[in-house]
Amino acid sequence: LTKRKLLGRLVPCRCFRGEEEIVSVLDYSHCGLQQVPKEVFNFERTLEELYLDANQIEELPKQLFQLARALRKLKQPRNRLSASRHPSHAHWSLLEENVGAEGVREGKWCSAFFSGVPDGFTQLLNLTQLYSQHPFLEFLPANFGRLVKLRILELRENHLKTLPKSMHKLTQLERLDLGNNEFSELPEVLEQIQNLKELWMDNNSLQVLPGSIGKLKQLVYLDVSKNRIETVDLDISGCEGLEDLLLSSNMLQQLPDSIGLLKRLTTLKVDDNQLTILPNAIGNLSLLEEFDCSCNELESLPSTIGYLHNLRTLAVDENFLPELPREIGSCKNVTVMSLRSNKLEFLPDEIGQMQKLRVLNLSDNRLKNLPFTFTKLKELAALWLSDNQVIPLQIPPGQIFLGLFPSPFPIPADFQSDSDSFNPTLWEEQRQQRMTVAFEFEDKKEQEENPGKVKVNPGFILDSHIMDGVQ
Repeated sequence: LTKRKLLGRLVPCRCFRGEEEIVSVLDYSHCGLQQVPKEVFNFERTLEELYLDANQIEELPKQLFQLARALRKLKQPRNRLSASRHPSHAHWSLLEENVGAEGVREGKWCSAFFSGVPDGFTQLLNLTQLYSQHPFLEFLPANFGRLVKLRILELRENHLKTLPKSMHKLTQLERLDLGNNEFSELPEVLEQIQNLKELWMDNNSLQVLPGSIGKLKQLVYLDVSKNRIETVDLDISGCEGLEDLLLSSNMLQQLPDSIGLLKRLTTLKVDDNQLTILPNAIGNLSLLEEFDCSCNELESLPSTIGYLHNLRTLAVDENFLPELPREIGSCKNVTVMSLRSNKLEFLPDEIGQMQKLRVLNLSDNRLKNLPFTFTKLKELAALWLSDNQVIPLQIPPGQIFLGLFPSPFPIPADFQSDSDSFNPTLWEEQRQQRMTVAFEFEDKKEQEENPGKVKVNPGFILDSHIMDGVQ
């Protein structure tokens, strides 16, 4: 007899019952099944992947767990399994991540709505990846550390408050997601999982980021946003491999100077806190590409920000900045900068050195003019200037008048401007239509002869609300 290997999603055809079939994949998802089909067990020697998700199965037969010893994938979320009916003896080797259509990670094993992990679950000694699917777990078994082959553990959106001490045995664990749980402090056992590279603790109730986090030398990604953190310990500098640090939406009033020792940091988000000052050590983060300190109480930026030569995105929205340091001009690789809702009255001439700027939000400030060096920003594609000062006095030499830009304040009809490029009637029409203007300068000679002259370009659209979402 010949052998025939069937790959892909299939149900075996009965006309081949006389052959020795090698069926490796069976897909029964979305079939309205109330029980596991008996024909599954005809292929226990060759079956590697079994998909039973999105059915109405209430119980998994014991025979399936004998079969499961050979399985590489067993996917059965979105059924009606209950803890009381779930068998306790199983040896599954579950590999590979599955991402659903909406981007939600789905586990190859799902514990339905159990308050705890089913009995015998820690016998799955070959388990390498575990993704929960909203099972509302309240605890993990004390011997959870037996799963020594785990590399990825995702337990988001549960009711966990502690972790078992045995988890220190998970020496191969690289990714741990404990977001959206009920932790009030960082579990002590974490400092012993030395190979951990990614840690999510967002949406918990942490009040302190303790020094023990610094013992995770291999950590690359740390998300502790949306907690109640008031203090970051100095020893965070021990996370020498850290590249992404997310501290958004906490209660921080200051950052430790030791944050400047995180030399590999490329992303730093401290938005939505209570910061009143940034440490000068920020300038030591020479590899930083994205920095978001919006929604704080900052009254100044440190001059050392000029050392961030690799910075690409800078967001400082909703603070109290009256000015920018001149050194900002040294951030020549910035392409997106948002300074919305501050108290800026002027911009330094050095902003003209940021010639890679493509998006700039200056709306809701107190600007009267722009420096003439602004004309050097040849790459600028989007500019927001709404809600700034629009009733000018004399246009200073070398400045660009902002009276042409949208504002909630009407301009008197008999107002006469010193700039021959300003037309009050045209301005009011454009404001009503939420139109904008663009800077168009002829050549360098004309710029020198007519400083501050602006030409109206009715085809360029400015929306004062688009940039509200820019981070």
